[in-house]
Amino acid sequence: MRFLIDFFPIVFFVGAYKLHDIYTATAVLMAATVVQTGIIYAIDRKLQTIHKVTLVLVIVFGALTLVLQDERFIKWKPTVLYASMAIVLGAALWIWKKNFLQMLLGTQLTLPESVWGRLTVIWIAYFFFMAAINAYVAAYYSTEAWVNFKLWGYVFPVIFIVGQGLYISRYLKDDDGEASKS
Repeated sequence: MRFLIDFFPIVFFVGAYKLHDIYTATAVLMAATVVQTGIIYAIDRKLQTIHKVTLVLVIVFGALTLVLQDERFIKWKPTVLYASMAIVLGAALWIWKKNFLQMLLGTQLTLPESVWGRLTVIWIAYFFFMAAINAYVAAYYSTEAWVNFKLWGYVFPVIFIVGQGLYISRYLKDDDGEASKS
């Protein structure tokens, strides 16, 4: 269910683009993201930082796209989001000596400190990869290709999350309190 909530603004964005144009699609994305944020708040009674940041970036970059009639703003929004997340995670880990990933997920997962450190570095690399690939497609391909990339590009997060699950599964404790042997 959560995946569908996360995915529906992109589906509406792509659909609006295919039926109309990038500006209509941008307006639809802005509205869908507001609705998505409302649904998440209604379910969880709170918003995570990523939801707040995404909403603000979609509204700001979407408004710039619409007001200035310049599609580059909406195309570069994912790059800014991913690069910002990588920078924040990296600064927290290496400058402030805090592991934000562990702070966010530590109540849900019990993992050794060294695993949290490696996971955070992997997430930083992933976010920089996603920022770079979006920047590349936005800069060197047509808007049509970029919109298609937004849809099929969801394969990257799916692969990443599955990989993360496989990686941490060996560190999760079973019912007897012992680490899994997988």
